[in-house]
Amino acid sequence: MQSKREKGFMRKIAAVVVLCMLLVLIPVLPANAEVERKDVVKLRIIGTTDIHTHFMNYDYYKDAPSDEFGFVKVATLIKASREEVENSLLFDNGDLIQGNPFGDYMAKVKGLKDGEIYPVIEAMNQLGYDGATVGNHEFNFGLEFLNKAIYGADFPYVTANVYIDDKDQDSNNDKNYFTPYVILDKTFKDEEGQEQAIKVGVIGFVPPQIMTWDRNHLEGKVITKDIVETAEKYIPEMKKAGADIIVALAHTGIEPSPRKGNDENAAFYLSEVEGIDAILSGHSHKTFPGSGYDNIEGIDNVKGTLNGIAAVIPGSWGSHLGVMDLTLEKIDGKWQAVDGGSKAIPIYDKTDKKSLAAVDESMAAIFKANHEEAVNYVRGEVGKTTAPIYSYFAVVQDDPSIQIVTNAQKWYVENQMKGTEYENIPVLSAGAPFKAGGRGGAEYYTNIPAGTMAIKNMADLYVYANTVTAVLLNGEEVKEWLEMSAGQFNQIDPNKPEEQLLVNDDFPTYNFDVIDGVTYEIDVTEPAKYDTKGGLVNPQANRIKNLKYNGGPVTKEQKFIVVTNNYRSGGGGNFPGVNPSKLILESPDENRQVIVNYIDEIKTINPTADNNWNIAAISGDVQVVFESSPAAKVYADRMDHIQFVAAQENGFAKYKLDLKPQTAVAPAEKTEAVEEKEAAVAEKAEMPQAAAQPQVQVTTAFNAPVPTSTYTVKSGDVLWKIAKGFGLTYEEVASFNNLSNPHKIYPGQKLLIPHK
Repeated sequence: MQSKREKGFMRKIAAVVVLCMLLVLIPVLPANAEVERKDVVKLRIIGTTDIHTHFMNYDYYKDAPSDEFGFVKVATLIKASREEVENSLLFDNGDLIQGNPFGDYMAKVKGLKDGEIYPVIEAMNQLGYDGATVGNHEFNFGLEFLNKAIYGADFPYVTANVYIDDKDQDSNNDKNYFTPYVILDKTFKDEEGQEQAIKVGVIGFVPPQIMTWDRNHLEGKVITKDIVETAEKYIPEMKKAGADIIVALAHTGIEPSPRKGNDENAAFYLSEVEGIDAILSGHSHKTFPGSGYDNIEGIDNVKGTLNGIAAVIPGSWGSHLGVMDLTLEKIDGKWQAVDGGSKAIPIYDKTDKKSLAAVDESMAAIFKANHEEAVNYVRGEVGKTTAPIYSYFAVVQDDPSIQIVTNAQKWYVENQMKGTEYENIPVLSAGAPFKAGGRGGAEYYTNIPAGTMAIKNMADLYVYANTVTAVLLNGEEVKEWLEMSAGQFNQIDPNKPEEQLLVNDDFPTYNFDVIDGVTYEIDVTEPAKYDTKGGLVNPQANRIKNLKYNGGPVTKEQKFIVVTNNYRSGGGGNFPGVNPSKLILESPDENRQVIVNYIDEIKTINPTADNNWNIAAISGDVQVVFESSPAAKVYADRMDHIQFVAAQENGFAKYKLDLKPQTAVAPAEKTEAVEEKEAAVAEKAEMPQAAAQPQVQVTTAFNAPVPTSTYTVKSGDVLWKIAKGFGLTYEEVASFNNLSNPHKIYPGQKLLIPHK
């Protein structure tokens, strides 16, 4: 028998024998042989988009700083994001030079001298941007200013689908207006610390719709082509020229529905074009990855990809920084993007209401002088308003902030039509609530206090640098315009007792056109006739009820001039029947300037909505709610039909809208005692004379413009006594103000009083 020691020795001998046999079987490598390794480069692509001249963290409409936006804040994130990685590129995706009073001041007041560098270009040069493209709003001030604004950039501007209009109808010889693409020779460090030369192709795109939105600036000078077709033309050319990877600066949103051609939002379709490795998207002012993109085929809303391609939308106004992280690998001697994803990094936490990025003082110093000049510019006085002007309830009832715009537009066009063939055609006026919360957040509302009105307030009433246009339509086309606008609302089930949200958040409020000069109701128990893109989805739907002009039904045979802006008349929003073929007036004057001129003419305005439209009453126990700013509570508390419910975590507040039918009680049914009591209370209220308020011209649905004054309801007032004090009947005042219940008035309510 072997001892334990002998057994251990024998096991060692066996192990040595096995090892020797393995060494014989393993081939000996040459002394100079290297172990094969993978060449891998991690590349971060950083992007900004839709800054819209929000360079400083300053709200020019409120004349106060803000933590929620600003290029000077996102610049801090840019620097931090670069420091996190070895390799990075930085791009801007357009809509840079228009959007708030700073942009208006630079373009319309100060201007740019030949050779002068626009301050944001100087800032981008200092930050070391690698490239940029133009957005649709870059064209708002014309090509001459655009060319001056991007002059002096130390980085290339690329846009592939804008061409010089050579007017020869031969598309084969068209020449690009901008450089379509560039190929950047870059040196990056791989994962082993070795330098690698990589060629990065950069191409840019803008919505083809600029030809309709800015027709007056562009017609006869440039043309546009389909984004995807342009990509399919140039991407192979870029690859042939040596591009290892390709980044698309696509000023276009993400729309996963089937492609139609000349699409405004084409980023999803671009991701299907072979050869594109990353997409910096924008235009929509949304955030991707972000809400609204879950459970859509081809979209990974967690990883941040479209059909497997890294893509990002970094919000707007400098609210977010876009970051795409790519993994590049050298395969068969060629660099390829083998993986990638994205994230949109915010500068502000809306839930906890705290800043997530400090101001970059070196950037702020660049804008300081022009910012101070812009602030002084917007503080210039225009006129006075006798009451506050706010848009907190602009999407649920007729609104004074829209009324001023439509009144000014109507005043302007009626003067323009004098002495023309259109002089005797009724003029209607369309306006929308540009600042009504939504994607802009709980503070994005017009709120102008009573008293002096400044230029900043005009920009608050009308955000965009649009110009006034007018279209000639028949009554049926006016109705379809309103049917499209009525898509602002979700369908309400009158038999459903639980809360129902009234406003469709996917429908942009700037497409909720109110048309003044006609009266109508919106029946939200019916489905929307059109979708948010203008597609006919419910042909039999009829949300617009009781559409009338001068008290009579609107018919197909009637003709109307409708005042609007160049965006809408050019096809913006895809409103049925509204297009350039209907134009009868293309004014060079901006809508904002028209408002300034109108207020300057009147001096003091009375901002009272004429209540020409309302949401139709709903029978049944319905609970209709909507969101607005918490600041709206002070106004809701004065109203019987709107009730504050609660503040919400997203910064908004919930409000309830009373849509129950109101039952009026005729004065004849009152007892003699009640009559005497009301008379005594009314006399105590010290009834004003008709001349107590400044006279303005207000268009109503019942007659031509008539002089009016305004009466503010006091505690204890009754309508019949108010009317009697002006020599009117209560029916006349109720009808003029569209009061569904003549006895349901409240202290602080303003009534328009027509002068006989």
